[in-house]
Amino acid sequence: MNFCVICGHKTTEKIPLGDHQLRRVCTDCGNIHYINPKVICGALVLWENKVLLCRRAIEPRYGLWTLPAGYMELFETMEQGAARETREEAEAEVEIEHLYCMYNIPRIGQIYVLFKANLINGAFGAGEESIECRLFEEHEIPWSELAFPSVEHTLKHYFADRKNNTFDMHLETLGSRLDHTG
Repeated sequence: MNFCVICGHKTTEKIPLGDHQLRRVCTDCGNIHYINPKVICGALVLWENKVLLCRRAIEPRYGLWTLPAGYMELFETMEQGAARETREEAEAEVEIEHLYCMYNIPRIGQIYVLFKANLINGAFGAGEESIECRLFEEHEIPWSELAFPSVEHTLKHYFADRKNNTFDMHLETLGSRLDHTG
C-alpha cells in the first residue's frame, strides 16, 4: 500500500506510536493502514450420515474436494457467511447447529471457521464455483483429493466425534511461518 486510501498521498513504513509492528502510515494525513488476517467461514454440511463436499471449479486447488466455505463479507455474521457460501457453492440451504472447528493459519494470514450444519430437505446442486457437489459416506471420502488441510482435519474430527456422539468445538493452528520472526 504505497498510497493512502483516505487522501491519496504516499505512505511510509514505520512503527506508529503505541504499536510494535511496522505499518504503512500516510505521510500527509497520518492514517495507519492495517493488514489483518482474513476470515474464511464455511460449513460441515450433513445429511443422513453423509457429508456434503464440493469439487472446486476455481483456483486455488482447482478440481479438488472441499467443504463449502469462503471469505466472510462485511455486515454479515460468521453463521450467515457459512450459510451464504453453502448456498453459492452447493446451491443448498442449511440449518447451522454450532461452531465446530476453528483453525489459525498464520502463514497465510487466515482464520478458518467451520460450523456443523444440517442440509435442509436433502437438496443441493453445484454453484458457479463448483464442478460438482456430492454427499459422501465416511468410506467414500476422497482423502487424497482434498483441497486443504483444514478440510481433512475437520472430516477426521467429525468421524471420530461421531463414534463418541460428542461434537465439541476444535481449535488448532495449522502450518507454520518459518521465515517470520517476532
